[in-house]
Amino acid sequence: MTTAFVLGGGGVLGAHEVGMLRALAEAEVRPDIVVGTSVGAINGAFVAADPAGAADRLSELWQGAHLQRAFSGTLLSRGARLARSGTHLHSIEPLRQMLDDALPATDFADLKLPFQCVAASIERASARWFSSGPLVPAVLASCAVPALLPPVEIDGEHYFDGGLVHSIPIGRAIELGARTVYVLHVGRIERPLTPPVRLWEVGLVAFEIARRHDFHEEMSALPDDVTVHVLPTGGTQRPPDLTQLRYRKKSDVNANIERAYTASAAYLAARA
Repeated sequence: MTTAFVLGGGGVLGAHEVGMLRALAEAEVRPDIVVGTSVGAINGAFVAADPAGAADRLSELWQGAHLQRAFSGTLLSRGARLARSGTHLHSIEPLRQMLDDALPATDFADLKLPFQCVAASIERASARWFSSGPLVPAVLASCAVPALLPPVEIDGEHYFDGGLVHSIPIGRAIELGARTVYVLHVGRIERPLTPPVRLWEVGLVAFEIARRHDFHEEMSALPDDVTVHVLPTGGTQRPPDLTQLRYRKKSDVNANIERAYTASAAYLAARA
């Protein structure tokens, strides 16, 4: 029976997925296919490139300075880049360099497992799934958060973050033949939303509604022969503090990894 790992988006909160991968590795749960979006495309590419060593590789990556460099810079430098570009705060080159240096594969053909990641086409206003060709540009396209990073151009077409079209792409895994799906996510779907009370929260809440709606629609339409395991992050059930969605906040990375590992290991042990 085909098993898929589906890795969702969520910026720096993607550290939760690293803890889940550690728990899955220790439980000897191995995927046949890997599907990812946004930061889940980064984590998923490592899983597909090195299934046995991905959890260790990603733990080192997330707990080191590599990912921090991708969104480094002072307020002044970010403001200057925005003034020059008119559209984004950060260069995508540090993230590209990190992937070039750390990923043990350069092309989809080099991967040990089938892997697909998704990005949002600007020109076609639709999803594009990448499954062949150079790996790093496809992952970058899936991670190109609007306003933070510039769109990524591939073959004359421009792409933004895959979370805009598929935040947790369970449906894609099922289309590829998966009958057992393990969902690795960042914890947002575990907690109810509350009405916004500040202007800056309005957009975040609206986006969360859209992304969660797609997830719940796919979950409600599962075929009878498909089993989905939504791994727990170990977080609380209280409404999410939207300040925790700040993309440069790195202080909770280690705690998020460990908490998700503990919760997911317990979940898997109970079902062994």
